[in-house]
Amino acid sequence: MATSKLQALWNHPAGPKTIHFWAPTFKWGISIANIADFSKPPEKLSYPQQIAVTCTGLIWTRYSTVITPKNWNLFSVNVAMAGTGIYQLSRKIRQDYFSEEEAAVAKE
Repeated sequence: MATSKLQALWNHPAGPKTIHFWAPTFKWGISIANIADFSKPPEKLSYPQQIAVTCTGLIWTRYSTVITPKNWNLFSVNVAMAGTGIYQLSRKIRQDYFSEEEAAVAKE
């Protein structure tokens, strides 16, 4: 049973013998790097970089659902990219626009 599932994966149109498998697999490195940056101070984050990560994730998530064959590896990596990008953007926006108001309220 396991052999037939592995053989099916190996021979799938988006399986390991194709670029449709390896490109999203290596793209996980971007999401992992973005997760590693969760510990980085928000002032060190870049708006252009995080907007690019978020938009790439959102656009390619949609694309991965309309192509044939469905590429769930591409879908999952782009959901992760969009999610980490949105989280990083929210951290940056909170630090840039809302931390001053909190500091002013704390002084009163």
